[in-house]
Amino acid sequence: MQLKLAQISDIDGIYALHSKYQIASIQEEDKKDGFVTTAFSKEELKAIIEKEQGIFIAQDGNEVVGYVMSASWQYWSAWPIFAVMMEDLPHLTFQGQPLSVHNSYQYGPVCIDKRVRGSGVLEKLFDFALDRMEKKYPILVTFINKINHRSYAAHTRKLGLQVIHEFSFNNNEYFELVFETSKRVSLS
Repeated sequence: MQLKLAQISDIDGIYALHSKYQIASIQEEDKKDGFVTTAFSKEELKAIIEKEQGIFIAQDGNEVVGYVMSASWQYWSAWPIFAVMMEDLPHLTFQGQPLSVHNSYQYGPVCIDKRVRGSGVLEKLFDFALDRMEKKYPILVTFINKINHRSYAAHTRKLGLQVIHEFSFNNNEYFELVFETSKRVSLS
């Protein structure tokens, strides 16, 4: 398994994995095992790679089996759900400090192929992304759809993210979670 910062040449592999688990395209019976809420085009994947260096991937051979996206709030502001989250940031605190677009970033979406789940890929990829993002921001912020029980369990139990807020958007209910970027979760 190789972990690396995604390059333009990785877009097809990222897109294939993303499409397999995105809520609009995932098989209904597979939703219980987790899904990705936000949809992306290949052009949007290219933009986050070029503008933010914000996709971290796990590869098994040449196949992308996991990814973590991480980028500034400014980058995500074009998506309505992130605009709502940005408006709420000044009203939220973590470790005694108010959150802002300057001291935090948006982590996710995250996707791990079903065949490698439970093998430690999530933890290793999470830490790999933190190594880079810690240099820019002390706090990670993300959201999880309340019906995505697998993602919630993975992020709270395995990774240790903490819920700091709940919100509604587009007829869905979400948890908003945070994590200190100087911490690590992987044992290796």
